[in-house]
Amino acid sequence: MADIITDGKTKVSFVEEIADISAPTTTELTGGVSLEAYMTPDGLVGFEPETADVDASSLNSTFDTKRAGRASFSGTLLRLKKQSGTDTPYETLQREVEGYVVVRRGLDANVAWANGQDVEVYPVQCGQTRMLPPEPNTMQRYEVPVKIHTEPELRAVVGGASSSS
Repeated sequence: MADIITDGKTKVSFVEEIADISAPTTTELTGGVSLEAYMTPDGLVGFEPETADVDASSLNSTFDTKRAGRASFSGTLLRLKKQSGTDTPYETLQREVEGYVVVRRGLDANVAWANGQDVEVYPVQCGQTRMLPPEPNTMQRYEVPVKIHTEPELRAVVGGASSSS
């Protein structure tokens, strides 16, 4: 086995409509707005779930036991570079716009969506765009908070086929 380098191997799209988030189609994904070329290298923020602890101890316990509780995400946002002229991500990701953030990891970002690829699908509503303050030696950047409003599908497969088949 070899380690997977992440540079250039994350594809992120904002897709307005997906009929089945466990099996998005290539047509749905291709119709979305590709974001990875506009995002900063640290621009996929908060898309790591946390699982709450449920105390499973009893009154007579001498050891604290835990079970997996609710999963949640916090601070999810997209950090992007502002573009001159036409700026499709900036125009698309406006306050209260709903859709899906779709993430594919571990495969070159320039590889087209294809059946059998593993993806994560997050149903989101966009929050208010926040322009970041200017800093030396950087691009003009902004952040769009994205509120995950429905349970995401973290092990979706494009087209519904198993990638291990």
